[in-house]
Amino acid sequence: MAVFEFNSKNDNNNEVVNFEVFDSDRRSADSDNPILIIDNSSKEWAHHSSGMFMSPLKGSGFEFRIDETIEEADIVKIDSRFVNLIKWLGENHITVLLSGRNNELGYCVYKIRETGVNVRGAKLSAQDGFLQFMMERLFASDPPGPEIDVEEDIEGDGMKLTSVQSISDFLTCAGRTLPDNINQWARRNLAVAKSSEVTPEERRHALRAISMMLGVRWKNDYFESIDPVEARRILDEELYGMESVKQRIIETIIQINRTHTLPAYGLLLIGPAGTGKSQIAYAVARILKMPWATLEMSSINDPEQLTGSSRIYSNAKPGLIMESFATAESSNLVFIINELDKAASGKGNANPADVLLTLLDNLGFTDNYIECNIPTTGVYPIATANDKSQISAPLMSRFAVIELPDYTIEEKKVIFSDYAMPKVLKRIGLKPNECIIGDEALDEIISVYSNTSGIRDIEQAAEHIAANALYRIEAEGETTVEYTADMIRELLG
Repeated sequence: MAVFEFNSKNDNNNEVVNFEVFDSDRRSADSDNPILIIDNSSKEWAHHSSGMFMSPLKGSGFEFRIDETIEEADIVKIDSRFVNLIKWLGENHITVLLSGRNNELGYCVYKIRETGVNVRGAKLSAQDGFLQFMMERLFASDPPGPEIDVEEDIEGDGMKLTSVQSISDFLTCAGRTLPDNINQWARRNLAVAKSSEVTPEERRHALRAISMMLGVRWKNDYFESIDPVEARRILDEELYGMESVKQRIIETIIQINRTHTLPAYGLLLIGPAGTGKSQIAYAVARILKMPWATLEMSSINDPEQLTGSSRIYSNAKPGLIMESFATAESSNLVFIINELDKAASGKGNANPADVLLTLLDNLGFTDNYIECNIPTTGVYPIATANDKSQISAPLMSRFAVIELPDYTIEEKKVIFSDYAMPKVLKRIGLKPNECIIGDEALDEIISVYSNTSGIRDIEQAAEHIAANALYRIEAEGETTVEYTADMIRELLG
């Protein structure tokens, strides 16, 4: 953990007040891993203490409000991510409630909350939890990089999180935790949003764009190790059989354990409809513990749907890729691209496949509406397709290709008996002895769908049979329905 000195000029007595600033990537705080430490050599402070951080002119410390008196203490150490937030709270004279513990290091503060009582009528940007929002975002951030020398004096115009004031306050408190290009981009667009020299439409677009970008947690590209046993359990839970396929998937993503970065190639799952390709994609997202977004290429025939439209148009809007980042609120994201073999169809000479190449190259993606290079090193693509021949060579080269075979007859029997049917019976509240399917009936079910690929049809058959059994029990008074091959043939034929 890096530790360095931070100096604050105290203009009242011409002294330099020192406290240590340390880097941390912890996502929460406790008394052993605090946000900041306040000197308690002269007095131990209460577990819950109210007061204000000192403004820069008064030094680097905290004013404890005890009954009708004020007692001051210096800050000893502070998490580098929270330096600007503490400064902002002091400058705006915002009264806060600290939660902390006293030990030999000092008063170790692990929680900061607004009290609602502020000196000089000062208020936070949003009454609906702006400070809590800032705390969560800073905990989710990585230690900031070098200070960026960009200063702006911005007047507020509202109390909502999407207002110019709240955005300005966010950049003041957390701007250094953003990637440099996004921090500078946000400040330029904020100038547009508050300018009286542009049209209201331009201000609206600028404000919307900043709100989307600041809503994303821009994380680094370091990924935690994956537990192979847990990964296998999740795959077994979602997919029966196909041992070689599951092994190949684990071998591909387990590289994170060695490099702590995503694999160089995404996954391309090719196989007949209904073989569980999408289920595997969602399972991998669970294994990686990452949010996911879905792009349905069969419904995308214009590249602009992915890249967004320019702000010069009144009805301009971001593309689906940027909206996915905004919805997930994270730059580390699994993109599940369904039906990749449909990506080549588009209007005129352009097609969505060209946009996907930009996304998959991990060199950054630019949305026409946002107009900022978005880092994509935390994006892991998982694509599905039925027809391998319809995918271009450039797209294929961006993936590790895994081909899924169709299920055998015996595998379909097990899936129906041990997975599909019990799942449906449990959902609708039937007991296993109320809906019985013998071996001959099971053979007939599989025979009815012998010419179809995948397991969707037998899953739908389970729904149909269970609904029929429920009807017979509820409407016709039967206590048990035991299906024969003839009954199945009549019901499903």
